[in-house]
Amino acid sequence: MTTDRICIQGLKLSTRVGVPDEERAEPQIVAVDVTLVPATDLSGLADDIDRTIDYYQVAEALKRVAADGERQLIETLAEDFCRAALTFADVESVTIVIRKFILPETDWVSVSVTLPVA
Repeated sequence: MTTDRICIQGLKLSTRVGVPDEERAEPQIVAVDVTLVPATDLSGLADDIDRTIDYYQVAEALKRVAADGERQLIETLAEDFCRAALTFADVESVTIVIRKFILPETDWVSVSVTLPVA
Protein backbone atom coordinates (compact mmCIF):
# COMPACT_ATOMS: atom_id res chain seq x y z
CA MET A 1 0.00 0.00 0.00
CA THR A 2 1.32 3.42 -0.96
CA THR A 3 1.45 6.43 1.35
CA ASP A 4 0.45 8.68 -1.56
CA ARG A 5 -2.93 10.41 -1.48
CA ILE A 6 -5.21 12.44 -3.72
CA CYS A 7 -7.39 14.88 -1.77
CA ILE A 8 -10.42 16.95 -2.67
CA GLN A 9 -11.17 19.49 0.06
CA GLY A 10 -14.45 21.31 0.65
CA LEU A 11 -16.42 19.96 -2.31
CA LYS A 12 -19.82 21.67 -2.02
CA LEU A 13 -22.68 19.32 -2.87
CA SER A 14 -26.43 19.82 -2.82
CA THR A 15 -28.36 16.97 -1.23
CA ARG A 16 -31.43 16.11 0.82
CA VAL A 17 -30.35 14.75 4.18
CA GLY A 18 -31.78 14.93 7.69
CA VAL A 19 -33.88 13.01 10.15
CA PRO A 20 -37.03 15.16 10.17
CA ASP A 21 -39.03 15.33 6.94
CA GLU A 22 -38.86 19.15 7.00
CA GLU A 23 -35.06 19.03 6.89
CA ARG A 24 -35.14 16.90 3.74
CA ALA A 25 -37.89 18.97 2.08
CA GLU A 26 -35.36 21.30 0.44
CA PRO A 27 -31.84 20.54 -0.77
CA GLN A 28 -29.03 21.75 1.47
CA ILE A 29 -25.33 22.20 0.88
CA VAL A 30 -22.83 19.92 2.59
CA ALA A 31 -19.04 20.20 2.36
CA VAL A 32 -17.19 17.02 1.52
CA ASP A 33 -13.51 16.15 1.89
CA VAL A 34 -12.33 13.15 -0.10
CA THR A 35 -9.06 11.31 0.46
CA LEU A 36 -8.28 8.69 -2.17
CA VAL A 37 -5.54 6.15 -1.56
CA PRO A 38 -4.24 4.84 -4.88
CA ALA A 39 -3.22 1.22 -5.29
CA THR A 40 0.07 2.34 -6.86
CA ASP A 41 2.49 5.19 -6.20
CA LEU A 42 1.76 8.53 -7.81
CA SER A 43 5.36 8.97 -8.89
CA GLY A 44 6.38 7.91 -12.40
CA LEU A 45 3.03 8.63 -14.05
CA ALA A 46 4.74 10.22 -17.08
CA ASP A 47 2.13 13.01 -17.05
CA ASP A 48 -0.52 10.51 -18.23
CA ILE A 49 -4.00 10.98 -16.69
CA ASP A 50 -4.92 7.41 -17.64
CA ARG A 51 -2.33 6.18 -15.13
CA THR A 52 -3.86 7.97 -12.12
CA ILE A 53 -7.24 8.57 -10.48
CA ASP A 54 -9.19 11.30 -12.30
CA TYR A 55 -10.34 13.42 -9.36
CA TYR A 56 -12.64 15.47 -11.60
CA GLN A 57 -14.55 12.29 -12.51
CA VAL A 58 -14.68 11.29 -8.82
CA ALA A 59 -16.17 14.71 -7.93
CA GLU A 60 -18.74 14.36 -10.71
CA ALA A 61 -19.73 10.89 -9.43
CA LEU A 62 -20.20 12.27 -5.92
CA LYS A 63 -22.42 15.06 -7.30
CA ARG A 64 -24.64 12.41 -8.89
CA VAL A 65 -24.83 10.43 -5.64
CA ALA A 66 -25.71 13.56 -3.66
CA ALA A 67 -28.52 14.44 -6.09
CA ASP A 68 -29.93 10.90 -6.10
CA GLY A 69 -32.73 10.47 -3.56
CA GLU A 70 -32.64 11.47 0.06
CA ARG A 71 -31.17 10.08 3.27
CA GLN A 72 -31.78 10.58 6.93
CA LEU A 73 -28.17 10.20 8.07
CA ILE A 74 -24.99 11.87 6.86
CA GLU A 75 -23.30 8.61 7.84
CA THR A 76 -25.30 6.85 5.12
CA LEU A 77 -24.45 9.59 2.64
CA ALA A 78 -20.73 9.23 3.49
CA GLU A 79 -20.91 5.48 2.93
CA ASP A 80 -22.67 5.99 -0.41
CA PHE A 81 -19.93 8.44 -1.43
CA CYS A 82 -17.25 5.92 -0.44
CA ARG A 83 -18.85 3.18 -2.52
CA ALA A 84 -19.02 5.49 -5.55
CA ALA A 85 -15.36 6.49 -5.21
CA LEU A 86 -14.29 2.86 -4.87
CA THR A 87 -15.68 2.07 -8.33
CA PHE A 88 -12.78 3.95 -9.91
CA ALA A 89 -9.80 1.95 -11.09
CA ASP A 90 -6.70 2.07 -8.89
CA VAL A 91 -8.53 3.29 -5.75
CA GLU A 92 -7.41 1.16 -2.82
CA SER A 93 -9.38 2.98 -0.13
CA VAL A 94 -11.27 6.20 0.40
CA THR A 95 -12.06 8.42 3.36
CA ILE A 96 -15.03 10.77 3.18
CA VAL A 97 -15.61 13.57 5.66
CA ILE A 98 -18.97 15.35 5.43
CA ARG A 99 -19.62 18.65 7.15
CA LYS A 100 -23.25 19.62 7.63
CA PHE A 101 -24.21 23.14 8.72
CA ILE A 102 -27.35 22.48 10.74
CA LEU A 103 -26.90 22.95 14.49
CA PRO A 104 -27.26 26.46 15.86
CA GLU A 105 -24.24 27.85 17.70
CA THR A 106 -21.85 25.44 15.94
CA ASP A 107 -19.67 25.72 12.88
CA TRP A 108 -20.72 22.28 11.65
CA VAL A 109 -21.36 18.64 12.47
CA SER A 110 -19.18 16.11 10.68
CA VAL A 111 -18.73 12.41 10.12
CA SER A 112 -15.78 10.54 8.70
CA VAL A 113 -16.09 7.15 7.00
CA THR A 114 -13.25 5.07 5.53
CA LEU A 115 -13.81 2.06 3.29
CA PRO A 116 -11.24 -0.18 1.58
CA VAL A 117 -11.80 -1.73 -1.82
CA ALA A 118 -13.73 -4.98 -1.40
